[in-house]
Amino acid sequence: METNSENQREVPVLFEKRSNCCGCSACYAICPVGAITMKPNRAGFVYPVIDKEKCIRCYKCLGVCAFKEDQRKKGFLKS
Repeated sequence: METNSENQREVPVLFEKRSNCCGCSACYAICPVGAITMKPNRAGFVYPVIDKEKCIRCYKCLGVCAFKEDQRKKGFLKS
């Protein structure tokens, strides 16, 4: 899919299921516009949530995720 602007890209999907996120907040820390917040689940573990209105679709959050890369290398996630 080719686009003229980053804002026409899809909002990134940080994880499909919570077991694919360690809650380290690297994505939160790298977001240049503060579009990611860390929200606790019922057990108190925090997970990133993207504000679709603030997100500029730069995908820095996906690039910084060491946990996702590790899971990909081990075959738990598709490339």
